[in-house]
Amino acid sequence: MISRSIMSAAVLTVLFSAPAVAQMVVYPAKGQSAAQQQKDETECYAWAKGQTGYDPAQATPYAAPPPPPQHEGERARGAARGAAGGAVIGAIAGDAGKGAAIGATAGTVAGGSRQRRKQEDHAQAAGKQQQAAAQQQQQFQKAYAACFEGRGYTVN
Repeated sequence: MISRSIMSAAVLTVLFSAPAVAQMVVYPAKGQSAAQQQKDETECYAWAKGQTGYDPAQATPYAAPPPPPQHEGERARGAARGAAGGAVIGAIAGDAGKGAAIGATAGTVAGGSRQRRKQEDHAQAAGKQQQAAAQQQQQFQKAYAACFEGRGYTVN
């Protein structure tokens, strides 16, 4: 039967480990001592880190992506460019003011479209970063568990 000190050490090991391994329960299936389990944990952590290039202790917790950078002025810049182009075309056609007004309206729409595209690109990039971090964490967990299982522990 496993002593309380070994079981307590196993529980403490799980509770105070880095987030990527905190959900794992490591059970010394072959009567390993608490000291041996602690040594194995240190070695398995280093091995999993070396295999995956991921260190849960250095990872930042998941958080909502930062707000997209503000692209204020896209509409105003679009309106100004459109007005300038419209004025030139309107001058050729005989009414620079009407051409400028049409160009400004078209430019405002184009500027708003650019602003939305930049915001969507930012959101997609943030999502890809979160997905990559989650994959790295999963790879680390698999390697960590495999190391323990190879040393005669049961991992849940």
